[in-house]
Amino acid sequence: MSYLGENIPKLGFGFMRLPMNGEKIDIEQTKEMVDLFMSKGFSYFDSSWAYNGGKSEEAMKAAIVDRYPRESFQIATKCPVWIVKTKEEAENMIWTSLKRTGAGYIDFYLLHNLGDSRTQSFDDFEMWDFVHKLKEKGLVRHIGFSIHDNADALDKILTEHPEMEFVQFQLNYDDWESPTIQARKCYEVALKHHKPIIVMEPVKGGLLANPATSVRKIFEEANPSVSLASWAIRYAASLDNIITVLSGMSTIDQVRDNVSFMEQFKPLDQDELAVIEKARKAISEIPSIPCTACQYCVKGCPQGILIPNVFATYNRKLVYNDLASAKSRYGLETRFNGKASDCVACGNCERVCPQHIGIIENLRTIAEELEK
Repeated sequence: MSYLGENIPKLGFGFMRLPMNGEKIDIEQTKEMVDLFMSKGFSYFDSSWAYNGGKSEEAMKAAIVDRYPRESFQIATKCPVWIVKTKEEAENMIWTSLKRTGAGYIDFYLLHNLGDSRTQSFDDFEMWDFVHKLKEKGLVRHIGFSIHDNADALDKILTEHPEMEFVQFQLNYDDWESPTIQARKCYEVALKHHKPIIVMEPVKGGLLANPATSVRKIFEEANPSVSLASWAIRYAASLDNIITVLSGMSTIDQVRDNVSFMEQFKPLDQDELAVIEKARKAISEIPSIPCTACQYCVKGCPQGILIPNVFATYNRKLVYNDLASAKSRYGLETRFNGKASDCVACGNCERVCPQHIGIIENLRTIAEELEK
């Protein structure tokens, strides 16, 4: 299916988790991965000004731009302007990205990681008008944004900026009904605004490729010959209005697996969707902090702790037994907000929690485990 005048296959290559050789990106292995990906008819590559300290965009030049005709692929990259302090620095990000990639123009240019307090930076630096002017000049072909926030925040942005052509957000079968990620609600908002979607985190940072034993058993009984990642990627790609589904591939084996089931893509049928639903239910039954993200606790917190978001990061450890992933996500969630260790045990949160969660004790545990 074609969106925005582009005929893009449903699998995109995320350049955030590239193979490493020590502290450097392994360019030769990246080239092999790119070659296999493109030989199977795929063409969409996603990066950011910030990935790998800029080395991801440079890897795009070495592995893709310098080796293939420009019309044979699409380059997407992003500007995380909440990192910088001035409008000039924000605007200069596009020139840096163009220089690093050597692409001449960017096919899909995204305002990067909107949501929470970060959105204000894009308003302050007038980035909405700036990217529109870039498009008029032919430096970028399509303008959109990525977001990590709830459906109400997405709805507000799309209402205020109908000129945005597409949106990118986290969507996978585990987060479909998540009270914090709100994948289904965000998807419905995008449909309401008639905006096509680029899916990120379809495998939830790799967590859905290595789920709990109870979940793994469900998939293996349904079809032991396919990978667990294939269920997650095909689930996202089966939805309507999807431009492409990004997979942050790190090895040639991951590329082989992904292209094997996406080269001749078939949407999930009703029996397969029933398997997904069974797996989702099994995940929900794994003990975790039962937070519904009602946000009541946040309003009265004197330390500015986004308690539901903090709980969601810790649930990665509880549900998937992945401490590294929990710590990584926790760092992102607390970068501009209060940490669990900032809790002063005032009790405001527990007095209003409809689920009667022992919030203070949970925050103490999270501080001990995720802030080490």
